[in-house]
Amino acid sequence: MRTAAALIIGNELLSGKIADENLVVLAGTLRSLGVKLVRAVMVLDELGVIAAEVKALAAAHDYVFTSGGVGPTHDDLTIEGVARAFGVPVVRAPNMERMLREYYGDRLTEGHLLMARVPEGARLVAGESAAWPAVVMRNVWMLPGVPQIFRAKQSLIQAELSGGTPFVSLAVFTTLDEGQLKPMLDRVVAAHRDVDIGSYPRWSGADYRTKLTFDGLVEAKVRAARDAFAESLPPDAIVRVE
Repeated sequence: MRTAAALIIGNELLSGKIADENLVVLAGTLRSLGVKLVRAVMVLDELGVIAAEVKALAAAHDYVFTSGGVGPTHDDLTIEGVARAFGVPVVRAPNMERMLREYYGDRLTEGHLLMARVPEGARLVAGESAAWPAVVMRNVWMLPGVPQIFRAKQSLIQAELSGGTPFVSLAVFTTLDEGQLKPMLDRVVAAHRDVDIGSYPRWSGADYRTKLTFDGLVEAKVRAARDAFAESLPPDAIVRVE
């Protein structure tokens, strides 16, 4: 199974000024590709911290996706942090510089040109659905933090990482609370070790009390675990099975 980690970067996130929207988008993309997101780290705009996290995450996972810090301002340190993690300098990508000059024309400033910076040796991944390329250094994807732009980059990830088996996710919704269903749930968990089983209670605003999810790469195994759990419940405690 291919694994991935996310490095979410920004003072504004850890200060509570802005809520992160990108992690859930990335997780959904990766699950559709059969890539398991196994770690997410959120850090401040600190160059040394970013470099250390990138180095550690890149060594431990097949892919790393950063979010934030790729603009032209003083707190945009991701490009330099990734370069430091791999021991290379920051250079200006000719293709990105050309695109910036064409777009801004007479309005171009040195600040705009900072957005053409890449770690030396990085490659640019482009596609029809994303006008601005994504910068990839070895197994590290450097993505913008702006949610709208981050979402636009997902098609590039899907094209590059395609070919895997997507995760299958099934569910049972029940009127029982977690305390009531725990014995049945424990038996199913013990019997289906290769299926990821989760329990999520709701306290109001829904027609069910607990949602149980069953996830894995092999549909037959996921379906068997879900069905075994559903069959262990009293019929009148099942709201629906999906």
